[in-house]
Amino acid sequence: MTLSRNSSSTITATRRDVLAGAAGLVVAVTLPVKSRAQGAGDATFAPNAFIRVTPDNIITVLSKHIEFGQGPLTGLATLVAEEMDADWAQIRAEHAPSNPALYGHPDFGMQITGGSASIATSYDVMRKAGAAARALLVAAAAKSWGVPADEITVAKGVLSHASGKQGTFGDFAQAAAGETLTGEPALKSPDQFIYIGNENLRKLDTADKSTGAAVYTLDIFRDGMLTAVVAHPKRFGATVASFDDAATRAVVGVVDVVQVSAGVAVLAENTYAALKGRKALVVEWDDSAAETRHTDAILAEYEAAAKQRGVVAHQTGDADGALAGAETVLEAEYLFPYLAHAPMEPLDAVIERSADGGVEAWLGSQGTTIDHQVIAGVCGLDMGQVKLNVMLAGGSFGRRAQPTSHLAQEAAEIFMAAGGDKPIKLMWTREDDIRGGYYRPVTAHRLRGGLDANGDIVAWEQTVAGQSFAAGTPFEPFMVQNGIDGTMIEGASETPYAMANTVVSAHMINNPVSTLWWRSVGHTHTGYAVECFIDELLDAGGKDAVAGRLALMSDSYARLAGTLREVADIAGWGRTMPEGRALGVASVKSFNSYVSQVAEVSIEDGAPRVHKVWCAVDCGVPVNPEVIRAQMEGGIGYALSAILFNEITFDDSGAIEQSNFHDYRSLRIGEMPEIEVAIIKSSEAPTGVGEPGVPPLGPAVANAVRKLTGKTPRRLPMIRNDYQA
Repeated sequence: MTLSRNSSSTITATRRDVLAGAAGLVVAVTLPVKSRAQGAGDATFAPNAFIRVTPDNIITVLSKHIEFGQGPLTGLATLVAEEMDADWAQIRAEHAPSNPALYGHPDFGMQITGGSASIATSYDVMRKAGAAARALLVAAAAKSWGVPADEITVAKGVLSHASGKQGTFGDFAQAAAGETLTGEPALKSPDQFIYIGNENLRKLDTADKSTGAAVYTLDIFRDGMLTAVVAHPKRFGATVASFDDAATRAVVGVVDVVQVSAGVAVLAENTYAALKGRKALVVEWDDSAAETRHTDAILAEYEAAAKQRGVVAHQTGDADGALAGAETVLEAEYLFPYLAHAPMEPLDAVIERSADGGVEAWLGSQGTTIDHQVIAGVCGLDMGQVKLNVMLAGGSFGRRAQPTSHLAQEAAEIFMAAGGDKPIKLMWTREDDIRGGYYRPVTAHRLRGGLDANGDIVAWEQTVAGQSFAAGTPFEPFMVQNGIDGTMIEGASETPYAMANTVVSAHMINNPVSTLWWRSVGHTHTGYAVECFIDELLDAGGKDAVAGRLALMSDSYARLAGTLREVADIAGWGRTMPEGRALGVASVKSFNSYVSQVAEVSIEDGAPRVHKVWCAVDCGVPVNPEVIRAQMEGGIGYALSAILFNEITFDDSGAIEQSNFHDYRSLRIGEMPEIEVAIIKSSEAPTGVGEPGVPPLGPAVANAVRKLTGKTPRRLPMIRNDYQA
């Protein structure tokens, strides 16, 4: 894949360019026996791109997906350990090097983590890698012992023969490196699984993260390194007109001030000096192309657009005719604000010149291939001259998956502008992150639904107005089709409910505010709008929220129906609730996983209070049940913060009003509800869990609120609404 920087420092690519690398995964699938993993020495057995076995009996699994809390280091290692019959105590995991040919995403042809796809795209690959390694170790032992390979058994990392001979993987690591795999080794059947589905498997990265041994980008220090911070414009779309750095250069510790495409960077001997120098910097901004409107004016544009039908994305039957002939017509509008991702670790990157004239970089890279190519391009190098170290990251929620690779570009531009000879650590503060854009886009929904005399739904119309974060990036050619960004209407253009007359349309509205995918992407708002409105229609038609949904779910959503039945059962749906409390329900399929949730809610101090959430998830084969539970719990907490409190707003000049957690409110520990998670047993291929726990939470809470107050929260966050019954 070839990406190029144009004159405006954006990244461009054709669809063919982006997809051309898809065949690279074949290399990994076919598991080249002689591939040499990064850091593998002569005594190391590296049977393929994903596994290293050393004589000390340690197995290291290389993860092609970044670990920022969602569990791929443990998940991918589980698959390898299962097929190798290894001892879990001997398993380690680390990030794979940047190499799209070996580690590329099968759909995008690039090394990237996203779409809750780490396990889904690695399940067969990593199991085959483990089985291949096991077969080669067995072959080496068979040759050494002079016995048939099929007489050797393997358990907990020990190879054994009926003659009494035994040996560890480490004992045969060097010999196995000389063996050749013939044919494709058989994989285990589910009834043979030891680690896959194991409820008690400990995560590989927990100990290091608990003790502080885990290394993040923030922990990287290089000799002679300078710290860089950037003065970005207060208004999106503004550019540097001029700057005066005299006061900045007078700050003790400041070394240099350079202009880059994103703003003006201050480089200093330490973080304190860099921040003090930036505070002293005087920048004149050109706001001629900037967003200078107040939040209300921006929202009004989206609301007005949603009132008119847009480009049709999905249509069945005659929705207009059915609405005209309906006994009852309901209408609802929902409005969703800009949201910051606010990961615990703000953005950072380290870059330095290598001894051979190339460049080495360290960052929590989610879009690894794009970051790698951008760094190479800015530095005037080939990719082979750039070493990109993928670091652990303290959360992402979509923030580190940047189609324009703006963080890597900013770091590389600063490095080169400062001479390209001193190591640079680029740091964003929490305030930089909250005010830095790349938000979940503002979105407005307008829905109309028709009921017949029996209370059955006969028509559904939905119009979505939103902003595309794919526009102008390498992802535009295949994410934007017929004038619609597919992420805007995912979960709306196809719902679980079989209705004869539907029409779904969309408006793409552009403005200078930079936006990005946010945990669960389009489902974060389509799930809310669809599940709130279906609840209102069912209620208006005299239908129970659970039974009514089940009656409408098509056969292709049988697994979602299964989660709905399960969550209704464990939550005791239909029971008499204590005074002042109500249950709300929602079901959403996202990222090929199925999740239903029930929330128990009250109104306290004029706002919703969530006491407990029941969650049922069907994500296929549950590789790591504890990781699945943790992701459902984390998704629920993250979503609850967003729907109750979070929004990014602009003042009368277009400047951002929030800056840190004191005004971009996060859920407090005492506000976290009790959570009960049921994992549906399944033999289907595993799917993602990093994002699917988010979408059902908001509408489940909103539907409970409507029961308590008679009104659905139409504009988020919920604290903006009036909850007087």
